[in-house]
Amino acid sequence: MGWALIFLAVFTYCTGIEGQSTWTQPPSSSVSPGGTITVSCTTTQSSYRIGWYQQKAGEGPRFVHCDGCSRGEGIPNRFTATRSGNTGSLAITNAQAEDEADYYCGSWNNGAIAYVFGGGTQLTVTGQPPVSPSLQVFAPSEQQIKSEKKAILVCLLSGFYPPTFTLKWKVDGAETTSGVETTKATKQGDKYLASSYLTRSDSDYGDHKYVCEVVHNGNTFSKSVSGSGGC
Repeated sequence: MGWALIFLAVFTYCTGIEGQSTWTQPPSSSVSPGGTITVSCTTTQSSYRIGWYQQKAGEGPRFVHCDGCSRGEGIPNRFTATRSGNTGSLAITNAQAEDEADYYCGSWNNGAIAYVFGGGTQLTVTGQPPVSPSLQVFAPSEQQIKSEKKAILVCLLSGFYPPTFTLKWKVDGAETTSGVETTKATKQGDKYLASSYLTRSDSDYGDHKYVCEVVHNGNTFSKSVSGSGGC
């Protein structure tokens, strides 16, 4: 079953939602074990219910709660959805390690005949010391550049905790945002991994120095590669 059908099925818990909407969520948040955290989102609508979904690494999305409706199956009453004006909130009390997941808010978009979701908030339940990322940067092969007429550089972060980080690409010392795509951190065991891609045209690739710079837990890490493929 595709994600769209799964979302369609689970959102039947939250009836009466319709109309067009857009959502804004913070990308990440954290809480200590036993603590309380509120995940929030803002919407362009003011009169429709807001549903919340939990998605753990390697699993499908799961309906959690909706303001004005029942909790999803198996969801403890530690999770409570509320709404004030254009802001929806999901409060989690007595946070447990099992609560670590991505949380999405959303509702029915009547115009598009589809559900519209926010970008998700990655919740970390802290409980272990921070671990710095291992950083690798890979240059494209000459074969790829010739066949695809573009160069894709890859920056791989692995083995880090907590999952929150910022990443930027620099070309000859200057930050670039064009052609950059960075993934969210994905859980692997008790740590995380993520990747970022910088795409350049074959004519722009050339003899430049490319640097992947990562800030994690207040520390800065970087790796570089040259346009000729040497490190």
